[in-house]
Amino acid sequence: MKIGIDVSQTAYEKTGTANYIKNLTEALLRIDNNNEYILFFSSLRRKMPYIKINSKTSIKKFRFPPSFLSLIWNRWHILPIENLIGDIDIFITSDWTEPPVKKAKKVSIIYDLIVYRYPKETHKKIIKTQRMKLRWLRIEEDVVFCISDSTRKDVAEILGIPKDRLKVIYPGVSQ
Repeated sequence: MKIGIDVSQTAYEKTGTANYIKNLTEALLRIDNNNEYILFFSSLRRKMPYIKINSKTSIKKFRFPPSFLSLIWNRWHILPIENLIGDIDIFITSDWTEPPVKKAKKVSIIYDLIVYRYPKETHKKIIKTQRMKLRWLRIEEDVVFCISDSTRKDVAEILGIPKDRLKVIYPGVSQ
């Protein structure tokens, strides 16, 4: 099986989102010797930090700014991820964008729903981007990884996603 993972958020090193996706990716690559992984990374100015990979992993890097990906994926919802990284069976998205897929199953990671719970404390650009992403997530996601039981509860209540599509994967401690 081919599994794609959006690791673009790792560009924002030392943030919770970057740590979570980096640690999750490295853990999967460490314990899974059967599947092939394709890591998608895009940033206009930032470099991809070091991620420990195995021989069944390839990295596809692009220099698209996050605002461009938000526009084509969150707003217009065009350009399936497979057009950039090739055929995959599963694609794991993270915090910022929700690309369409041709045939792959989709999994997304939700860290919190601050854009709904505390919109007055959140920058307007973040609210707009997150709400566009979450609109597509509601419709298309096969599974949603939540980082806590509290996030799982919020996703079920606020987004109306059935609990059987929500899985809690707690953040680990980096080594």
